[in-house]
Amino acid sequence: MGAAVATRQIQFREAIREAMSEEMRRDKRVFLMGEEVAQYQGAYKVSQGMLDEFGEKRVIDVPISENGFAGLGVGAAMMGLRPIIEFMSWSFSLVAADQILNNAPKMLYMSGGQFGCPVVFRGNDGAGGQLGSTHSWAVEGLFANVPGLRIVIPSTPYDAKGLLKTAIRCDDPVFFLESERMLGNKGPVPEEEYLIPFGKADIKRAGGDCTLVSFGRPVHFCLEAAEKLAEEGIECEVIDGRTIRPLDMDTIIESIRKTNYCVVVDQSWPFGSVASEVATQIYERAMDHLDNRVYRVCSDDVPAPYSKNLEQAMLPNPGKIIKAVRQAMYLE
Repeated sequence: MGAAVATRQIQFREAIREAMSEEMRRDKRVFLMGEEVAQYQGAYKVSQGMLDEFGEKRVIDVPISENGFAGLGVGAAMMGLRPIIEFMSWSFSLVAADQILNNAPKMLYMSGGQFGCPVVFRGNDGAGGQLGSTHSWAVEGLFANVPGLRIVIPSTPYDAKGLLKTAIRCDDPVFFLESERMLGNKGPVPEEEYLIPFGKADIKRAGGDCTLVSFGRPVHFCLEAAEKLAEEGIECEVIDGRTIRPLDMDTIIESIRKTNYCVVVDQSWPFGSVASEVATQIYERAMDHLDNRVYRVCSDDVPAPYSKNLEQAMLPNPGKIIKAVRQAMYLE
């Protein structure tokens, strides 16, 4: 059953909770660990009720020590468990960089195949909540450079649940990037079990004039921009990549062969961004199908401001996307 035919509407945070709870019921090796996930039921109430159902041995509070509990997760995964490690914010994962970047993704390689590392690190990613520059990291541009990782960045409750269940069953370390700004969003999610495979993008809106590619929260900005552009007679095809590693370039290339124009929207900073990687692969595989260069809409190349107005101006937004589409199509 797909999202389009599901009648039940639940919040993004509830979809994440359902995915974790269903997998914990299915597999006793799965447990949740993080700051305030148990007694406080999650800083953003994602784990509400899970301590009561699964007990303190499987829903575990930890001190503010990201390097320590990320390392515990890596060790537990090496010993055959299936940990889910919650970062209150991915900004704080930088404290645990050695564990999550220098150990988890290399463990299988360095041990000659003796130790896998099936761990899920998940939490809030990106700016948009007036949290200031040190608490507003969009880590995908930085972390996508590391081989051995899977990076998932859902945009809807339906995708969040199906992708997180796949992440928990994955034998590789998975970085699951959520958005605090979307946790209260509601969407159709079926009660029946389903999984969404990694590396399979979703066309959120069909169109034949310009391809918009995005990931996570900015997908919604693309959809808003596409609706406004449709009033001018410009029909954009909006592709939600869903996962950055693996990256579904086949779906993107197929769309560009139809539209001949492309704008990539990415909440990373522009230098060395996910958008840069997508644009490069488009040039490598579909140069002859382009009628203009690939345009990128990223966050401005500055630290995230605290001011609400400045923060919104710094992030990708529908206005920037509309301008980029018009430029790509030689309309501006």
